[in-house]
Amino acid sequence: MPSLLFLKQTGAKKALSAEETGAPKSKGISAVAVLWTFGKCLGALLPVYLAGYYRVSTSLLVFGMMVYTGWKHAREAKEARLRSAIQFLSNEEEYTSMKVSKIKRDLPAWVNFPDVEKVEWLNKVLQQVWPFVGQYLEKLLVETIAPSIRASSTHLQTLSFTKVDMGNKAMKVVGIKAHTENDKGQVLLDLYISYVGNVEINVEVKRYFCKAGVKGIQLHGMMRVILEPLIGDVPIVGAVTMFFIQRPKLDINWTGLTNLLDIPGLNVMSDSMIMDAIASFLVLPNRLVVPLVQGLHVAQLRSPLPRGVVRIHLLEAQSLAAKDNYVKGVMAGLSDPYTILRVGPQTFTSKHIDNTHSPKWEEMYEVIVHEVPGQELEVEVYDKDPDQDDFLGRTKLDLGIVKKSIVVDDWFTLKETQSGRVHFRLEWLSLLPSTDRLEQILKRNESVTSKAGDPPSSAILVVYLDKAEALPMKKGNKEPNPMVQLSVQDITRESKTCYTTINPEWEEAFTFFIQDPRKQDIDIQVKDADRVQTLGSLTIPLSRLLSNSNLSLDQWFQLDNSGSASRIYINTVLRVLWLDEEHISSDVSSNLAAGLSKQLPQQTSPHPSFATEGLLRIHLLAGQNLVPKDNMMGGMVKGKSDPYVKINIGGETFTSQVIKSNLNPTWNEMYEVNNIKNTVFINVIVIVWYTLSDVKSGRVHFVLEWVPTASQSDRLDQVLQFYSRQSFQNKAVPSAGLLFVFIEQADGLPVKKSGKEPKVGAEITLEKMSRKTTVCDRTTSPRWNEAFCFPVRDPREDILVVKLSHSWTLPIGSLVVPIRELLSEPELVLDQWFHLDGASPESQLLLRAELKLIKQLSLRLFVFCLFIFFIASLYVFRSSSVDAPPVETIVSSVTLPEVADIKETADDVIEEKVEESPSPAIVQPPHTSPDHSFASEGLLRIILLEAQNLVAKDTMMLVKGKSDPYAKIRVGEFAFKSNVIKENLNPVWNEMYEVVLRPQSGQEVQVELYDKDMDKDDFLGRVEISVADIIHSQYIDQWYTLNDVKSGRVRLILEWVPAVSHSTTLDQVMQMQSLQAYHNKAVPSAALLFVYVDRAHSLPFKKSGKEPKAGAELVFGNTTYKTKVCDRSRSPQWNEAFYYLVCDPREEMLILKLSSAWDQPMGSLVVPVRELLSKPELVLDQWMPLDGALAESEILLRAELKVREYTQVIVNIVTDTQNNQLEMYSPQPSVTASKKEEMVIPTKQTFKPANKDKKHSELPTDESFILPGYICVGLLRIHLLEAQNLIAKDNLMGGMVKGKSDPYVKFNIGGVAFKSHVIKENLNPTWNEMYEVVLSEHSVQEIKFEAFDKDLDSDDFLGRFSVKLNEVIRSQYTDQWYTLNDVKSGRVHLILEWVPTVSHSVRLDQVLQLQSLQSYQNKAVPAAALLFVHIERAHSLPLKKSGKEPKAGAELVLGETTYKTKLCERSTSPQWNESFYFLVHDPKHQMLVLKLSSGWDQPMGSLVVPVKELLAEPQLVLDQWFHLDGASPESQILLRAELKILDSQMVDMISAGTLPCAASGCGSGNGQVKLSLSYASQKRELIVLVHACRGLLSQNKDGVDSYVSLMLLPDKSKATKRKTAVKKRDLNPEYNERFEYALPLDETRFRRLSVSVKNNSASFRSRDVIGQVQIELAQLDLISGVTEW
Repeated sequence: MPSLLFLKQTGAKKALSAEETGAPKSKGISAVAVLWTFGKCLGALLPVYLAGYYRVSTSLLVFGMMVYTGWKHAREAKEARLRSAIQFLSNEEEYTSMKVSKIKRDLPAWVNFPDVEKVEWLNKVLQQVWPFVGQYLEKLLVETIAPSIRASSTHLQTLSFTKVDMGNKAMKVVGIKAHTENDKGQVLLDLYISYVGNVEINVEVKRYFCKAGVKGIQLHGMMRVILEPLIGDVPIVGAVTMFFIQRPKLDINWTGLTNLLDIPGLNVMSDSMIMDAIASFLVLPNRLVVPLVQGLHVAQLRSPLPRGVVRIHLLEAQSLAAKDNYVKGVMAGLSDPYTILRVGPQTFTSKHIDNTHSPKWEEMYEVIVHEVPGQELEVEVYDKDPDQDDFLGRTKLDLGIVKKSIVVDDWFTLKETQSGRVHFRLEWLSLLPSTDRLEQILKRNESVTSKAGDPPSSAILVVYLDKAEALPMKKGNKEPNPMVQLSVQDITRESKTCYTTINPEWEEAFTFFIQDPRKQDIDIQVKDADRVQTLGSLTIPLSRLLSNSNLSLDQWFQLDNSGSASRIYINTVLRVLWLDEEHISSDVSSNLAAGLSKQLPQQTSPHPSFATEGLLRIHLLAGQNLVPKDNMMGGMVKGKSDPYVKINIGGETFTSQVIKSNLNPTWNEMYEVNNIKNTVFINVIVIVWYTLSDVKSGRVHFVLEWVPTASQSDRLDQVLQFYSRQSFQNKAVPSAGLLFVFIEQADGLPVKKSGKEPKVGAEITLEKMSRKTTVCDRTTSPRWNEAFCFPVRDPREDILVVKLSHSWTLPIGSLVVPIRELLSEPELVLDQWFHLDGASPESQLLLRAELKLIKQLSLRLFVFCLFIFFIASLYVFRSSSVDAPPVETIVSSVTLPEVADIKETADDVIEEKVEESPSPAIVQPPHTSPDHSFASEGLLRIILLEAQNLVAKDTMMLVKGKSDPYAKIRVGEFAFKSNVIKENLNPVWNEMYEVVLRPQSGQEVQVELYDKDMDKDDFLGRVEISVADIIHSQYIDQWYTLNDVKSGRVRLILEWVPAVSHSTTLDQVMQMQSLQAYHNKAVPSAALLFVYVDRAHSLPFKKSGKEPKAGAELVFGNTTYKTKVCDRSRSPQWNEAFYYLVCDPREEMLILKLSSAWDQPMGSLVVPVRELLSKPELVLDQWMPLDGALAESEILLRAELKVREYTQVIVNIVTDTQNNQLEMYSPQPSVTASKKEEMVIPTKQTFKPANKDKKHSELPTDESFILPGYICVGLLRIHLLEAQNLIAKDNLMGGMVKGKSDPYVKFNIGGVAFKSHVIKENLNPTWNEMYEVVLSEHSVQEIKFEAFDKDLDSDDFLGRFSVKLNEVIRSQYTDQWYTLNDVKSGRVHLILEWVPTVSHSVRLDQVLQLQSLQSYQNKAVPAAALLFVHIERAHSLPLKKSGKEPKAGAELVLGETTYKTKLCERSTSPQWNESFYFLVHDPKHQMLVLKLSSGWDQPMGSLVVPVKELLAEPQLVLDQWFHLDGASPESQILLRAELKILDSQMVDMISAGTLPCAASGCGSGNGQVKLSLSYASQKRELIVLVHACRGLLSQNKDGVDSYVSLMLLPDKSKATKRKTAVKKRDLNPEYNERFEYALPLDETRFRRLSVSVKNNSASFRSRDVIGQVQIELAQLDLISGVTEW
């Protein structure tokens, strides 16, 4: 707007002077400018001269001048516009401010940008629409509210609104304030509302001649309106939220009978009651939410998370008014003050202090703040009196000020009184959605004290109570009136009551303060409105929220002690309360930490020289030409010496090891000195031969390293990895850093038992190093001001311990500081007061711990240093002079000139000629130095799947035949040949090949197909694929058209498998192996092993005494490599590299054999590949001792493992198998294929753990990854119902009389076979049998069915047919008649159902209901779930009686299914890593039993896991360590049990009434039994009355001899078995017998009654059970009693 104003008033702009517009002034002519212009002209003419000189075309020159002229013109115009814009912008602000200030003077004051804006336009809109608002309210009162009031009571049936007039005075909005400092995703407005209305509403109840009404209403208040969420679609605003932050002021003028409410006293009561009703839905924390779009979470908008929490410390007051006067005011007294604090609806009352005007409360309260700015802290002080309390003053504070300041610690003057002020400390606690600072908060809360008694909270819990479903009915089958009681510790909140419903919706929120979320639970009770009958309960440990992302749980919860399908939907949100001390102003922060009575320094004040020491590292390498001192025979025979070295520096002395009989010893020892000030060295390495003084000859070789330190931890891992590769003879470990400790003082120490103050000393310990302070004089607040320095080997593991004691004898307290805590501190410094363990609560120690980590030298400098060192050493070894001068090599990283000095020194070293010693000590390199291309190869995996439409080459006698195709695959020098598929133009190979190669340009994969013949094979086509394309795509699954032939194509999967130097994906790669089966029996590699054989030393001599010609043979699985044979030497060097394909890195091992010219063994080495899995970057690079050689014989070897990367491509492919689209490793052949491929389905898979200390079994956590028997597994359920029109095979009298058949069915799938019963003499048999088999979902198998006629000799064939499994999986449920093939007639009726598994128990009860609703002739019971068990390991098993370790095996039993693991080798910590699965028929009652024994004969412990425990677990998984019964107390087993519920489509058929094989059909309608069940509470007995049976099924015309058998399950001993008397030849027998079971009422929930009606006259060939039914007692109301058929 200012710009527009400026442009329009050009006349005013012209009137301004040059000074006002800021026009630029002209400059004088400069000689330099003239010369510059001349030079530019000359430069412009020079091209013209050159063009004429070289005879360039004139047109080209003219064109160039035109282009230059256009560019020049455009640039000058652009610069002019820029100058104009800059000038305009520079003057705009001044001009605009001048104009606006002039305009302001002519406008009223309220327009000058007030905080609250006037909105007269809105009031005009409201005035216009007010009559229509009145019409709507009149319609609402007359047509909706009045009928509902009349229906609510018989007394009000004649009520009516006689007049409804909202008047002509509309509600006004006095002002609007918009807040912009809050969340950007919302619009926050404050509306100041004033309504003085001439409303007139009259009500009449004609029955009682009553008239009442309202005439005039006044309402004043501030309403907050929040428009959120803001969305990117119309209407932009998702919902409108309205509420009053504080109660509005209300005044009502009553008329008629209600005019009595205007009586003084009643008017206040009536108005407050109405105000309470308004506040119940419009005053914080209640809100009115109007959603404008669908799909919003209205409950969270209605009850959002609070803005924060304010902790109020009510400390004291001063100068309060005296209200207690005596003798009618003659004697002035004091007051008994107490305080009332209010924040919205939250009210707190302090205790009263007697007879004082300066009370000290020191109480603490916590309030939830929903809206800032807006909410206020209201404080009122009263004098406690027996009758009416006297008012002492009030004050207010906007909590928005507390949020900005974080801490407010101040005195607040009381208003409406003569004197008085109150001291508050207010702290703003923000809400954190993570637990990173929970431990720090809990520790801080321990120091916060309050006389109010409630400890400070560490978190708040917000519970959104949404709804419930399928609650149980009340007694008498009535619908309940549910409400919810939520309890946390001793705080209980109640929800509203939802009347007459079993599916209530509450949509309420509740907030609780939490002291320690790790230990507290939330208890939820769903009750009827009478609070007596419990409809369900639920307990949620808050520790579950701590492990969830965003600290929330938003899900359905199954209710305990309720119906089987009863559940409740709750969203629980936990937020940690954090006091942000870093942003507190300095005047407040001084008193934040302590609450101490005296001022203590917050940090230490060490000397400036503290933590300036450095680390000097001394490497003692070797000595040469030492003087022999051990002479024999009086010195006639010259001996040697046993040398050692003493090093003294800074008061510390080090002594090396003694080297026996050696004048050229090699020590290779390292020492560190850490108390030296850095005054000499600056990042220096000195490699020196020092000549020994005071002796004839000898010198010693040192490497002196001054190690710099830094206050950064970014390179800690590199330093630790670098030092892990170094080894020294004295077993010294290089320090990774230095820890500087400054112990300043202590405070609040306890006195001795004698009452005297202690003489305190402090002992500081780090690992094995200990330091002591001085002992102070007697005091409870000693001061030491002493500093210490400690070397730190591993900052992530080391721990600093400080122990305080009296004169080193009587312990006072201790402190433990893990060094890893310093790694997360700024500059690695911890400087604060620490509380002491084992002392009084107020005992503290002021300590500064500062960590300085070793700074690793730059790689270039370090390599250059080693280069100089090796050149110097090599030259020394080859020199021949005796008196060698000292050689010094100094490497510094200070400046570049010093590096130049290094090179000069190195040249000097090479030019020197020194004498070689008789037997020099060769310094061996610590690691190998392979070529840079070592381990750079990758793995190319080629999967030859199938081919189609190949050319037919085998023609016979003019008849076109087929071909016998096979494939040749060539990649560089690697060649492979597939199997031959006989007589097939559409062959399926399913073979896999792997090639390890280094990518190079021009590489190709060549595939050629041939027809196998007796003489010369015929060519069938070829295809070539670039390796570069495969590497670029990573994964290709494609059909390739064959070249050089008429037709044909081949399908290949080409995969470039990247390798990584970590084992994170190893388990997933191993699982992929188990899922892949190939006809050439190839096993996919899991990793690549690269081996670099560098050198060996100190090998033994040959038997002849000669040095060996050493060669190394490397054996890995079936692959063997040999190195070259070196020349004669005991220290051969090979420098050769090899690689191997690794299928199982946890089992395979590398074997290296050394021999002389391949005939005389010289030692061997075994390297298990699993050792590399625990190494950094999976690399083992070191000297290794040889077995079967000399003690000092070693070989330098590098073994590097590259694990195959588990790429997302494979993950996605495996995921697609769930849609039955996977054709990768087991392709489905074309229709014309001659063979069908079958997938190998493993039933058990073994996995080896990589970490012994892990808490859970190592199973893949990625849901898209297929684990055999765990994820991609389902159940195939086959219902064999009946057959029709079968062929008659049993002919009599030589076929003259046609007979029938005795049919039965065989069916086979995946190697599993089933056989039905034989139906005698029936061509239309009915079997009604069911079979179940567990299969992998991505299988391509077929179900093969064959029907036979049972005969005495050979059974006759009645037909066959097959069904593809993938078709069953695709349709999920198939009910169909199948025609029998290879016979004249016949068909079979089947129901084929693929039952997928799910990881939740929502439909479990419906699945279990199928068992009772379906009956089969083969007594099969449908499984309800699959239980997968992975047994990994055990530990601390007991020894055998003989004292030997056991050979442990585990037997797993569930129902009638038993599995056994393998027997492990002798160990008390066996590992199995085996997986099993079980069919579970009743998850609520069955249990898994695991028995451990040694060699299957000596028991070692057992474990019982009820399957119902998994129903309460997330994802139905239990994965943990279990204690073993009957073993030692520490014996445990690591087990994973995962339950998968079978989600059958037949569940949906129950309600539709189309369930096959139900009790009324499919031959299972065997009759009914009438029972009465009840429970006698006084006798604690279950009573069962067996009345009668009806409609029993009999195969005999004379009836059946029946009786009823009862049993309470589970009952292994059959102790609860009862039976009635036998009723002879009666299909409708009556029994009327009573049975009683002594059974507690609580136990009936876990029992079921099995009722069987049996045939007493059944023969051994016929069935004795007529029918049976199982009754779940938990589903019956036994107290009231039940009688049913």
